[in-house]
Amino acid sequence: MNLSEIQLEDLDIEDLKKIGSAPTAVKAVIIVLLCILVAVAGYFLDITDQINKLKSVTAQEQVLRNKFMGKQAKAANLDAYKQQLKEMRTSFGVLLRQLPNQTEIETLLTDISQTGISSGLDIDYFKPVGLRPKEFYSEYPIKLKVTGHFHQFGQFISGVAALPRIVTIQDISIKPAQPKKDTGNTGGGKLTMEVTAVTYQYLDEKAQGAKK
Repeated sequence: MNLSEIQLEDLDIEDLKKIGSAPTAVKAVIIVLLCILVAVAGYFLDITDQINKLKSVTAQEQVLRNKFMGKQAKAANLDAYKQQLKEMRTSFGVLLRQLPNQTEIETLLTDISQTGISSGLDIDYFKPVGLRPKEFYSEYPIKLKVTGHFHQFGQFISGVAALPRIVTIQDISIKPAQPKKDTGNTGGGKLTMEVTAVTYQYLDEKAQGAKK
């Protein structure tokens, strides 16, 4: 049996039966070829699958490692976080004490009105609009129209800012004062200022529940 004369397409069952009587060198070559074929098949059928699984597990390991490092960093800074939370609660409590409750609104309205009068302004109208509910607080806008000189407006706004409760001034509009028809007064260089003073009322848990 000459190995050089063998063509794969010409092999049949009878040729395979003759392999047993082939020379030892031919048998060795055939065995080596079969081992190579088995190894290649095993690589593609098993090893490739194992490699893909290894890559997937490696990626998962990296994700878990990153999560662990993040949690470890938080645990290492836990005391600092607790201190920050304590400071935030303290600051929040201070701010809440600056928000008037329902019984203090009337007093605050009087304080704003008195601030305008003490600044030398003539109050043309003073109109509370009513509560506007938000998340955990309500806005309480107050429409004002006052007449006076520019420096008196500055005194009024500074006085409102100095009140012990939080009040913001919004929608400021300043125009020359219109002469009063009943007196014939031309205004004497006075100005008219229209503003919205907004204070805030804290909603307790019951009020928040009722709003929802």
